[in-house]
Amino acid sequence: MFRLQGSKVLAVDVTGDAVKAKNGSMVAYDGQMAFKKLSGGGEGLRGMVTRRLTGEQMTVMEVRGQGTCWFADRASEINLVALRGDTLYVESSNLLATDAGLRTGTAFTGLRGASQGNGLFTTTVEGTGQAAILSDGPAVVLRVSPQYPLTVDPGAYIAHQGNVRQSFQSGVTFRTLMGEGGGEAFQIRFEGDGLVYVQPSERNTIAGDL
Repeated sequence: MFRLQGSKVLAVDVTGDAVKAKNGSMVAYDGQMAFKKLSGGGEGLRGMVTRRLTGEQMTVMEVRGQGTCWFADRASEINLVALRGDTLYVESSNLLATDAGLRTGTAFTGLRGASQGNGLFTTTVEGTGQAAILSDGPAVVLRVSPQYPLTVDPGAYIAHQGNVRQSFQSGVTFRTLMGEGGGEAFQIRFEGDGLVYVQPSERNTIAGDL
């Protein structure tokens, strides 16, 4: 069971099943715990090769035992996402932990991944259970509907879920409109029905001054 203690510490009750978490994110535990580093996100050889080719880094550890384990990452805000047989698409650097009922993998995302320097793939989390994702500042959850598509700065994008299609656009961005942009700029457009998670802070990208 995942529980937030404040907004920056995740408490996980471990009862024998394996919990996957970002390597090095454990800050405390009680009871009996065993930690094992997993290469390539624990996805086997295919996942390792995919991440190596795309340059997307995701080192995780597996936690087993009996007790409670606490996780945090550089005082980032932590957001809990409940999955019920669906898939969460999340930037690897923003994924903190997944419980035993969820599987992680990689998915092709086209040029959006290239805009962030993370290759052409993103991390997928699927199944039934809870995932904890990180954000620089409190995350905002935005609804995408057929009537109201959503356009997002790639530097603020964290994750999305639901029946959502994404496309990659070049051209005018928010900062360009304000006269603050420079170089080539990109946006992500989401259409369909689902949720998009964004953070109130922009990571550096290689897509230009976004």
